[in-house]
Parts: sequence; C-alpha cells; structure tokens
Amino acid sequence: MNRPLQHVSVATARAVRAHVLRMTHSGRSSHVGSALSCADILAVLHTDVLELDPEHPDWPDRDRFVMSKGHAGAALYAVLAERGFFDPAVLHRHYQNGSYLSGHVSHVGVPGVEVSTGSLGHGLPIGAGLAWRARQTGRSWRTYVLLGDGECDEGSVWESALFAAHHELANLVAIVDYNGLQSLGTTEETLRLEPFAAKWRAFGWQVTEIDGHDHAALAKALAVPRSAEPGRPRCVLAHTVKGKGVSFMENEVLWHYRPPDDAELSRALAEVSA
Repeated sequence: MNRPLQHVSVATARAVRAHVLRMTHSGRSSHVGSALSCADILAVLHTDVLELDPEHPDWPDRDRFVMSKGHAGAALYAVLAERGFFDPAVLHRHYQNGSYLSGHVSHVGVPGVEVSTGSLGHGLPIGAGLAWRARQTGRSWRTYVLLGDGECDEGSVWESALFAAHHELANLVAIVDYNGLQSLGTTEETLRLEPFAAKWRAFGWQVTEIDGHDHAALAKALAVPRSAEPGRPRCVLAHTVKGKGVSFMENEVLWHYRPPDDAELSRALAEVSA
C-alpha cells in the first residue's frame, strides 16, 4: 500500500499546509503553528509508513496512529482527506457549528481517526495499550503516537514510557514533534526537557534524532518491522520548526493561538504553494 516517497509525501505535505491555513482561517481556530510543524511527519506516515486502507478504514490488520497532540487536528484531518479517507471538500467546515471536524481531534464520524484526543498526555498511554493488546493477541500491526514536546511535561507520558519498556513493546513508536515552543513560551523556559534523548534512553527506549522536515530521514526512522516479538519501543525525536513553511509564522509563539486574517492567508498560501 506504500507509494514512492519523494513526489508523493512532499506534495502531500504541501497540500496539508495549504488546507490547514484555509481551515484555521475559515473557522477562526487556533494552533496553525502546531499543525504546520508536524505536516511533514504526518505526510510521510500516511504515504510511506502506515499500512492503511482508506476504502476499509476499520481493516483489522491496519497500523494504528494516535495523534496525541490533538490540538493540531487540522493537519490530521487534512492528511486523511488527501489520502482518500473522506472528501477534501468537507475540510472547509472545520471548527464550525455542526461540523464533525472539531478543533481538537475527534474520531466521531471521521474515517481514519482511531481515538479522540486533546487533553495532553493521553495519547501515549492509549498507544501503549494498543501495542500491548497487539502483542497479547499475536497481531503484527504497529502503533505510532505523535506527541508534542510541551506535552512531555505530563507525568502520564513517562508512566506509559515505563510501561512500554517493561513490556518490551517493539511494535510501538513514539514521535515527538520537537519544535521548542509550547503554549506561551519556549520549552526551555517553561519546563526544561534536555537532556531529552538521554531521558528516553534511561526509560528503556531506542532513540533516533532527526530533522523532522526531512522526508527521507523520517521514512527511514519510522520504518520499523511489523512484529509482535518483544523488544525495545522506539522514540523518534523529530526536530521541527513551529509554523514551518510560512516565513512570518516560523518560530513565533503567537501562532499557537491566532488564525491568519485575509491578507495573512494570501501571503501564507503563496509561500506554501511556491
């Protein structure tokens, strides 16, 4: 089900960024910067890594993906629409009254979404439980969880990291969107994460650090075997830029909450489409 990397994932990421800009503008919603920072991760996962079937979203042997940083839901909805899980024409209803495309990720009525998320710190515990269940039942599907870096302030992340290592869940991959900004400031000034990789290793995980906008590096780091055999879970620290792709949004905490106005939308779309 996977497709050739460069032309598909890069084009998908570009389309996701354009959708996100239009969606946050039309719905006057938040978290455009967070969604842009993980667009490349989501594009590579959904075009070159995850074993999924858009025509049969409940296929029992599909890989499971949990969007733990649920506030960036616009990007997940956009990539699922691009992959054919539903019509991209409905994306314009994002965050509007009566729409099932809520601001934070909802699985209700949205093909391709495994679980609803939004309260930070919930995704990795869910993912660890899914991976453990696959092991217990001898199934070969893998579980991937995308976390925010600020989300790793939550104790439930580290509790589930202990659980996953203890149960040797080699079928579990945690991806941290490490853009260095959270909520109202930097991760460094809010609650220091470093030495971040060493902490994951101390909890018993394999750790890979990569450029989270390099599609070839992402595909290589995320391509783990489909196996129910015991082993160490994997953490991919994906170094990213918040607001990636739009020059005036990059590394600006303002865009954690503020949507683009009409003029800003035009400027932003011109940049991501270039």
